[in-house]
Amino acid sequence: MELFEVLLGLLAACVALALIARRLDLPPAVILVGGGMALALVPGLPTIELDPQLALVLFLPPLLQASAYRTDWPAFQFNLRPILLLALGAVLFTALAVAATAKLLVPELPWAAAVALGAIVAAPDAVAANSVLKNFRIPKRLVVVLEGESLLNDASSLILYRFAVAATLAGEVSLGEASLSFLISSAGGCLLGYLVGRAAMWIFSHLEDTLLDILVSFLAGFAAYLAAEQVHVSGVLAAVACGLILSQQQHAAFSARTRLEMHSVWQFVEFVLTALVFVLIGLQLRGILERLEHYNTWHLAGLGAAVSAALILSRFAWVFPALWLPRALSRRLRERDPMPSGSHLTILAWSGMRGVVSLAAALALPAGFPSRNIIVFLAFCAILATLVLQGTTLGFLLRRLGLDEPEAELLNPAVTADAINARSEATVAAMSAVRQKIDKGDPEQAAVAGDLLRDLGRRAKQDDQIRTDAETGAQRMEAQLHLRLTAIEAARAKLLAGHKDELRSDAIRALVAELDLEEQQIRIALGDPK
Repeated sequence: MELFEVLLGLLAACVALALIARRLDLPPAVILVGGGMALALVPGLPTIELDPQLALVLFLPPLLQASAYRTDWPAFQFNLRPILLLALGAVLFTALAVAATAKLLVPELPWAAAVALGAIVAAPDAVAANSVLKNFRIPKRLVVVLEGESLLNDASSLILYRFAVAATLAGEVSLGEASLSFLISSAGGCLLGYLVGRAAMWIFSHLEDTLLDILVSFLAGFAAYLAAEQVHVSGVLAAVACGLILSQQQHAAFSARTRLEMHSVWQFVEFVLTALVFVLIGLQLRGILERLEHYNTWHLAGLGAAVSAALILSRFAWVFPALWLPRALSRRLRERDPMPSGSHLTILAWSGMRGVVSLAAALALPAGFPSRNIIVFLAFCAILATLVLQGTTLGFLLRRLGLDEPEAELLNPAVTADAINARSEATVAAMSAVRQKIDKGDPEQAAVAGDLLRDLGRRAKQDDQIRTDAETGAQRMEAQLHLRLTAIEAARAKLLAGHKDELRSDAIRALVAELDLEEQQIRIALGDPK
């Protein structure tokens, strides 16, 4: 019963902290971690210890799967080279830089243990990245690279972490064996995730039930992750691969109702899990400080600052040469993919927030691990420094570098040139399908087809007007959509206030649901799917 009460209390705290973050216009992750730290220091409140294995299993599969589900696959493929340079190269380089810094400052720390610390904090976190990035208007390519990196780098950092821990406890590990194991773990995780994703698609084709489809979509990510961990391959990549399969096949497998309701359910679950992750990170502060009571406070603060600085600066030291040099050496690459600007690379380097994976990996260190308490403390400092320092200054940096996209560009993505052309082609296909039905000679369909064709014709004409004068047409369309929202609100109010005695409650609910779906359609067109 106490656990249930604590969980309810944490959820209530998440709501309050999320509202504070919105009021202060700060990334929710920063306020949630800070709120968790404040709660950890309140006398009398129970100490909450985060079980590292439970944290990874509970939070990683659904959050990684959700991120993969939203991934723009063509854009991901186009940017695969920079994504891999960050997800593999940056992780290894950062781990070694942090290890060297820790070894220099704590000479009694074994090299393998120092590498374990580097691996723990090397990978920017997918949950942290999504939580912080969604608050800013970042150019799409930067978002694709950062989110793609965060999907893959947990696998490389966790594999390096496991070998560093094994080397610390056993004395040595073969580099060749480690490399082979990395390849097997990565390939095996991707393959297993693909198989689980395909199996889930087969199940979806036999369910035809929205609620069951949504439930299976959750179970698929957990199944992929747990099955992969059971056979000692990458559970992270398995969950990501499963999410990508579901994303690619969603329009073939799910009905329109299922996609709408699945989107809402997943949004809710993502918020709850993300909020709990960051509050739980903050709540670990009490236990970490209790285990370090006999250490000098200023010495610990200096260690935390030095390791955090090495972590942040090493990413800069990798990002600029890694993404510039290949283009400088290859003319063909420059022609296909021009040299990125310094401002873009600065944002890439500054967006390395750490989160729950780093903390869970630190807490999962065996009890007898050398300097375990120091490593856990330094990992917590790295998480705090990257979330607070980078998360709170990212918006300012974007504006300073001129990368904060204009608000107008995001209000209505449905009126971009490509979107207008695509919608026009879809309207032509719809009119063609209706005419084919008429040509088959069905008198009932012919009688009602005229109104539908006129409606589709008006839609095609509107698209032509927008294409002719993009700025005026877009403004006109946006104004019309806002007026439709006003009309829908009035219609809904009339139904609820004026027909309670005339209609059955289920009839009113059905009519209101029609208006709700129309409103959602308009808000999606406006880029505001509340």
